Amino acid sequence: MDILISGAGIAGPALAFWLHKYGFNPTVVERAPAIRHGGYAIDVRGAAVEVAERMGILADLQAARTGNRGMTIADSARRPLVEVRMEELMGDDGDVELMRGTLSRILYERTDDTEYLLGDSITAIEQRADAVRVTFERHPPREFDLVVGADGMHSTVRQLAFGPEAGFRRYLGYHISIFSVDNFLGLDRWTEVYNTPGRLAGLYRARTDDGAKAILGFASPELRFDPRDPQTQITLLDKAFTGGWEVPRLLEEARRAPDFYFDSISQIRLDDWARGRVVLLGDAGYCPSPLSGQGSSLALVGAYVLAGELLAADGDHRIAFRRYEAEMRDFVTQNQNTATEGAKALIPKTATGLWLRNQMFRLMSHFPQLNGLSKGIRNAANAIDLRDYAPTS
Repeated sequence: MDILISGAGIAGPALAFWLHKYGFNPTVVERAPAIRHGGYAIDVRGAAVEVAERMGILADLQAARTGNRGMTIADSARRPLVEVRMEELMGDDGDVELMRGTLSRILYERTDDTEYLLGDSITAIEQRADAVRVTFERHPPREFDLVVGADGMHSTVRQLAFGPEAGFRRYLGYHISIFSVDNFLGLDRWTEVYNTPGRLAGLYRARTDDGAKAILGFASPELRFDPRDPQTQITLLDKAFTGGWEVPRLLEEARRAPDFYFDSISQIRLDDWARGRVVLLGDAGYCPSPLSGQGSSLALVGAYVLAGELLAADGDHRIAFRRYEAEMRDFVTQNQNTATEGAKALIPKTATGLWLRNQMFRLMSHFPQLNGLSKGIRNAANAIDLRDYAPTS
């Protein structure tokens, strides 16, 4: 079967890996002219670690660990208010933290036998009884047996096959910006953050990063902006933040960052993930938002389950898509529900919330069992029993 996958981030190449392994013929189309690097640190947790091991890439992921040792919460003059170690914050249960671009590169390198159409995107999808005719911006139209939207929260495939994004995106009350900067604070595998009510500014230095990553997040009513107009987005950051800590410098650095990113913090929620021969995967179908920390893990697990169910159904997409959703739905819901606790920890909206968060972090160094955030995320990350889809012959 010829299967077109839109998106070459995490979910797309992971699915291509499994499809090729199972004898399908995947093609990946990606809007960007090359595989994207950069991005912030992401986590591979719980069931996703098992998937990485079954792919044979777990050792590569572990070798690329960020080595993050902990976090300082500072005041406006950079005086430490709280210091917490990573083992106190998240424990040590085999999770792997690495940079998103690194995971994307590892997956891409493991799919060098897959056709990639880089610098192109889908403009139209015409479903027929026995195939899907796809029109591209640059390449000539082609027919595929199935189309998979793995193209992120603002999925083009979902727009074409399911309808406007507004019907499926749930805004969580925050916006976020991430971009690369020089490591001007001299951090070593460490994060430093500064909060005011409803505001977060931070700098993060990974072991594998020459520079550092900046993050600016803020609570607000949902803002309207052109996702392809960084100047407007920077103006929104200027309006949201004032002085204190290193905020003025970060606002200036944002203007010249080569990988500037800005978006709302939202989730994608649909009643079903398939329309005929088109199916959604990862953030395109069930983005949990950065507040959950589980987007990459859902992508890896979803790719494994979708490919496995197509194998088990001998390519019958009607059976496979139904079983894919049955296997994944509760797992997705539990991980999406962790975002609420993530917001309370990262960007408390009130002075009282900030004080309570800091007190919780202080107590964690003496009583790690008090860390309900870690427990909730860990339970959600393991809330699926992975089937063994390996061919028996």
